Amino acid sequence: MGEVVDREGRRRDIQLKGSGPTPFSRRGDGRAALGPVLREYLVSEAMAALGIPTTRSLAAVATGEPVFRETPLPGAVLTRVATSHIRVGTFEFFAARQDTESVSALVAHVIDRHYPAAAEADNPALALLAAVMERQAALVARWLGVGFIHGVMNTDNTSVSGETIDYGPCAFMDWFDPATVYSSIDHAGRYAYGAQSRIIGWNLTRLGETLLGVIARDVDEAVTLATRTLEHFGAMMEQAWLQVMRAKLGLTTARDEDGDLIKGLLTIMHNGRADYTNTFRALCDAAADSAADAGARAELSNADAYTAWAERWRARLTAEPGIDGPQRRDAMRRVNPAFIPRNHRVEAALAAAARDDDLSLFDELHQVLSRPYDDQPEHAAYRNPPEPDQVVHATFCGT
Repeated sequence: MGEVVDREGRRRDIQLKGSGPTPFSRRGDGRAALGPVLREYLVSEAMAALGIPTTRSLAAVATGEPVFRETPLPGAVLTRVATSHIRVGTFEFFAARQDTESVSALVAHVIDRHYPAAAEADNPALALLAAVMERQAALVARWLGVGFIHGVMNTDNTSVSGETIDYGPCAFMDWFDPATVYSSIDHAGRYAYGAQSRIIGWNLTRLGETLLGVIARDVDEAVTLATRTLEHFGAMMEQAWLQVMRAKLGLTTARDEDGDLIKGLLTIMHNGRADYTNTFRALCDAAADSAADAGARAELSNADAYTAWAERWRARLTAEPGIDGPQRRDAMRRVNPAFIPRNHRVEAALAAAARDDDLSLFDELHQVLSRPYDDQPEHAAYRNPPEPDQVVHATFCGT
């Protein structure tokens, strides 16, 4: 719809999602059903409360008109705000038409809006690529830290500003498994939880391709420069992930053995089908007092494996400078949420809203998720993983 400047002087884009066909609707109707609109509202606001960069939802409005999918569904429009809605796909649109002039103008605009320091570089387009890489690595690492699975990580769903965008068939993982997939259209696991680091690297390579004509006039030189920059992404992604996971385990310094320590825990969690969120939350108390190990051990099926791992973890914690147990517990609680948008809770809230025009479940869940790092004992049931008959096996894109 346009841009506004907010009360803190930051420029924002306002966009309508589901308002009808556009030149980019790919023969679709451009409309949205109420359920997916409420999903994006709920999950994007939950992500904001978790402190993860995201587009925000200003309003979800029912249209009163049916949207035809497998069955007729109530229609709705989402009003969304972002620091911009520019995607990797925006660059691809012009590059596919060999419109280097427009790509160059887009580069200048994105640098001015999001990465002003890149304007001072010897090669601003190359500096832009590196800056987007760094921001995307940090973003995806934060996703992995809370068990978030985007579901459709294509280039058009990759914001160059580094914000999470387009909450289609997204979901949060209950039991830890890197192969977890929820999206109904992801039959091969392309966007599985554990594949997200690789896929964002693939998307950034596509961004690099669109910039070749701006990076250098000589194609071979441009390819060489872009390739050298992109080759750093794997290490960049690994370091961003380690930073997130160290914080989840109460580590404030970096050591070479940390990767093995983290992966050792994840292996135990995978083998024991441990709940991802609840296990890390239980470790917060265990970090303060080994007597609290029972909570973490209860999340795992192999108590002996946990005991052996916990010995390594505590030996590593003793190397941390000047932090006592309660301080470490409190710091860990600020990065290990007690509450996430559990899929069965989200689906129940959306079904009640779409089927019965009942927003009470949605409103309560929204309130719980607005304080994800607080214990909220009155809402303890929202921490529970689904019962067997509540498990959500597939989520759907609704636009």
